[in-house]
Amino acid sequence: MPSLDSSNLRSYEYDAAARVLTIQFVSGRTYRYKDVPEDVADGLGSASSPGQYFNSSIKGVFAEG
Repeated sequence: MPSLDSSNLRSYEYDAAARVLTIQFVSGRTYRYKDVPEDVADGLGSASSPGQYFNSSIKGVFAEG
C-alpha cells in the first residue's frame, strides 16, 4: 500500500478491476470505498493534502463496503 503524507491517513490501495479504494487510517481502521474511478484514486495519491482531498472527494461520495 502506498503511504500518504497525512496526519489522518496512513496508506491506500486501489483495485482498478474492482474499482475499490482501500484506505488505512492512522488509527489502524481500514475502509473500502466502492465504484471509485481510477482518477479519483490517483488524485488521493497525488494530493498536496490527502486528508482534505479525502473529505471533499471520497468521504460521503462513494459507498463504503
